[in-house]
Amino acid sequence: MRQILSSFIKTIRRILADKLNQYNTTLPYLITVIIALIVVVGGINLFIELTETLKTEILASYDTAITDYIISYRTPTLTSYFKFVTNVGDTYGYLIVLGMFFLVSLFVIKRWKYVAQATLVLALATISNMMLKRFIDRARPGIEHLVSVETLSYPSGHAMSAMAFYGFLIFLVTKFNTHKVTKFLLIVILVVLVLSIGISRIYLGVHFPSDVAGGFIAGFIWIVFCVLVFDLIELFRRDPKT
Repeated sequence: MRQILSSFIKTIRRILADKLNQYNTTLPYLITVIIALIVVVGGINLFIELTETLKTEILASYDTAITDYIISYRTPTLTSYFKFVTNVGDTYGYLIVLGMFFLVSLFVIKRWKYVAQATLVLALATISNMMLKRFIDRARPGIEHLVSVETLSYPSGHAMSAMAFYGFLIFLVTKFNTHKVTKFLLIVILVVLVLSIGISRIYLGVHFPSDVAGGFIAGFIWIVFCVLVFDLIELFRRDPKT
């Protein structure tokens, strides 16, 4: 991502140099931020379109069909697994994972900034999720809940936070200079964890599938936006022309 941004900024510089005799050195970064915001807004529009279909009969039929299919596989073993992964996607789970990530960053990677970035992504996803729930005001499914819930339904906070936080960790893993097999295994584990957390909310009866889909979309939007911002800040800081 950083290499793409760097090339893009250089291209903007060449265009500005051809068109203008003199310009502010921060202008290429400002243009890049504007374009990044347009991309993010496009993702938000996709999220809004999904939100506007929540009350349609077609989506309701899909929600019911997918939910019935998933809960038809309920067994004591699967229930224990999905309760575990749903806890990994909850407050205490994130505190434990963040603590482990902090230790890895401190003693192995030796770059604490990644912990700060991951924490910021998680915080943004969590806060925006609470705001979206209040705004959209969708009730929980009227089926048996295998875990207790107190908040509203759409979008799924577990799915949104899992996509944002663990998805951002996947992005970081791709950047680390580690053995290919280790990197592959870490990515697979994190992908399975994100999907499992999303499915767990349907399996446990506390979310519609569309809640989970909305949460994944919103969480992914935060990943894209934050990665763009973090990389732009790093490029701006290292750029001798700024």
